[in-house]
Amino acid sequence: MTGTNPTEIDRAAIRAMRRSYGEQGLSEENVLADPIKQFQLWLKQAAENQFIVEPNAMVLSTVSENAPTSRTVLLKDVDNEGFTFFTNYESRKSQQISNNANVSLLFPWYSMERQVIVLGTAKKISEQESKDYFATRPWSSQIGAWASSQSAPLASREELEKRWKEFAELHPEGSEVPKPPHWGGFVVSPSSIEFWQGRYSRLHDRLRFTNENGNWQMRRVYP
Repeated sequence: MTGTNPTEIDRAAIRAMRRSYGEQGLSEENVLADPIKQFQLWLKQAAENQFIVEPNAMVLSTVSENAPTSRTVLLKDVDNEGFTFFTNYESRKSQQISNNANVSLLFPWYSMERQVIVLGTAKKISEQESKDYFATRPWSSQIGAWASSQSAPLASREELEKRWKEFAELHPEGSEVPKPPHWGGFVVSPSSIEFWQGRYSRLHDRLRFTNENGNWQMRRVYP
């Protein structure tokens, strides 16, 4: 790049983008033996951090025949069964999960110099669980689930807003909005959960839990 275009950023500027991480470390002695409980603790701390906008935002990566695909979704539950999120079952992510259930989740808590990477398999939760959660969503989000044919081609923004208005008139605010049949939740059962804490000189701490015959084993790995 020449740098003459005000919308461009030159290579040197990109390469100079770096920061030094703090002294806060992550030791085996200070990590809970149950990685789910350790994750819940970190999530709580992230939620209490004023600089993290959506602590439950996670990057979900799925696999197609040709390439992986990533997008941000919201975690809506985490327990011993796994990590739960909701989506349109006709979306690209859902289609890819139906063909290959192996997924990864990434929680990037930058301001805390932390991230968590989860590897596991995704499966649909029960219809009743999906209905129960859908009933708690804001009315506008419920209507949005009906209006959006997620991942399908869209001719214009006006078309989407027209569909939203049609469903809003069909299910006015204050009325009970039924869950769309094509909408529901997935739970990701983890096989690996890695906790990453940024450290000085790029000597980051990485503690990886793997599920071995139903038991969690923790190992430190090189940064």
